[in-house]
Amino acid sequence: MTYTELAVVAVVLSGLLDAAILRTNVLRQRAFWVSYAIVVFFQLVVNGVLTGRRIVTYDPARIVGGSRVTFIGDGRFVFAPVEDILFGFALVVQTLAWWVWWGRRLDR
Repeated sequence: MTYTELAVVAVVLSGLLDAAILRTNVLRQRAFWVSYAIVVFFQLVVNGVLTGRRIVTYDPARIVGGSRVTFIGDGRFVFAPVEDILFGFALVVQTLAWWVWWGRRLDR
């Protein structure tokens, strides 16, 4: 399975976890999107430095785009492969969904 396929699966499963399994609905809350905007900004800064300076590289056969590292385009945004952005999104969704779910259970 490619990095791209794994990233898409992670986003879909995280959305299902939030909406259907844990029923936390963090994706429907404005607070999530404000928080995510802050997180993604810093993710892009750090990821941009690491990939833009080629400290971290990717197998071009496993990601969208090729081996050309560009600021925007060729499957990249701020030097980062779109897959990194997708995985970051899934990570934030799951972290907050589990946080809310456990918080509700402990408050009972």
